[in-house]
Amino acid sequence: MNILITGGTGLIGKKLTEMLLEKGHSVSILSRSKKKSDKVQFYTWNIAKQEIEEEAIKQADVIVHLAGANVGEGRWTDKRKKEIIDSRISSGNLLFESVKKHNPSLKAFISSSAIGYYGMVTTDKIFEESDSSGNDFLAKVCEEWEDSALQFNSINIRTAIVRTGVVLDKNEGALAKLLTPIKLGVGSALDSGKQAMPWIHLDDICGIYLYLIENESLSGAFNGVAPSHENNKEFSKTVAEVLGKPFWFPSVPAFALKLLMGEQAVIALEGSRISANKIIESGYNFKFPELKKALTDTLD
Repeated sequence: MNILITGGTGLIGKKLTEMLLEKGHSVSILSRSKKKSDKVQFYTWNIAKQEIEEEAIKQADVIVHLAGANVGEGRWTDKRKKEIIDSRISSGNLLFESVKKHNPSLKAFISSSAIGYYGMVTTDKIFEESDSSGNDFLAKVCEEWEDSALQFNSINIRTAIVRTGVVLDKNEGALAKLLTPIKLGVGSALDSGKQAMPWIHLDDICGIYLYLIENESLSGAFNGVAPSHENNKEFSKTVAEVLGKPFWFPSVPAFALKLLMGEQAVIALEGSRISANKIIESGYNFKFPELKKALTDTLD
């Protein structure tokens, strides 16, 4: 099949492209500027102007929508919040209108979302896909993000959504931020350390996308998290163990993180467990279901 990816030059997009090519699929990428590649075809789009190269849509069998401003970058000013929302909803609406006009026989639309859908809270509850959305900023972002994707159901196109947890990568994201103090031997938990950190290995999040692309019976929302549950303290301690570093410093107090990050500190200070049962019961087998092995592979 020909898979069209938005956000194809990001962490997940690059790895997913590799996996798709290895499986014999062809890959096209929507980008803000033309790029040259021997392996993939690049097309351009302009979300602000609601413009897109028609050929990108016409030749696609499946669209994987990963594009969206990074919620972990920059303080959450009103302007930044608008950018975070618009980058997801405006892009989704542009894809929907373009598909409706140029490729109504598209086989599937698969969109990224995030576990922030359930709200950034620390509870004993294990959230499943059937649970309702939360009521904070990230939950609002995810709810609107998913609504823009679910439009495709109205034109009878199979639609799937992946609510992604912390993707393990040593250069980007939450793990990369934790690595610096741990490598310096001053690793510690954040606040109480009891907040859950639902994580997933890069191979597995891309594996889930590939699985959803190739299994035409699957639709709806799926949690993109590993089946094991660790809180912030357990997660950070395991990172230190894998790196052979001490883990004994006092916890970083919540007020310090709030001073540093503002409202965005909620990402680090809150978190509940998320269930992976639905994707497992559908037949997906995790390559890295356990944290220590996943970290060892990631940090090797």
